[in-house]
Amino acid sequence: MARNPLILFLLLVVMTGLRAGPSQAGDMTAGRAKAQATCQTCHGLDGKAVVPMAANLSGQQKGYLIAQLEAYRSGKRKHEQMSIIAKMLTDEDIKNLAEWYSGIKITIELPQ
Repeated sequence: MARNPLILFLLLVVMTGLRAGPSQAGDMTAGRAKAQATCQTCHGLDGKAVVPMAANLSGQQKGYLIAQLEAYRSGKRKHEQMSIIAKMLTDEDIKNLAEWYSGIKITIELPQ
């Protein structure tokens, strides 16, 4: 039985798209506003931590930021402040914050 290569290709495209899961796209403007209201005290609006125990967020991968915020929100990951803050974030807030912080471009300079 001969198989049509076009049908196989289209089937592969559809199957790959279904496995990709929900969109991680967020709104950068809304992310900036949420970061300014919620995150900048510790992480800075530019994503450069302003307190010693806070993580730098600028330039982090979007998927990583989403996964970590969801883990704090669900209780899988625990931190005194972040566990409380993340519980107040909606799915949309998380996507928007990830869009904002992942969109900040950073440069790295290695020591000589």
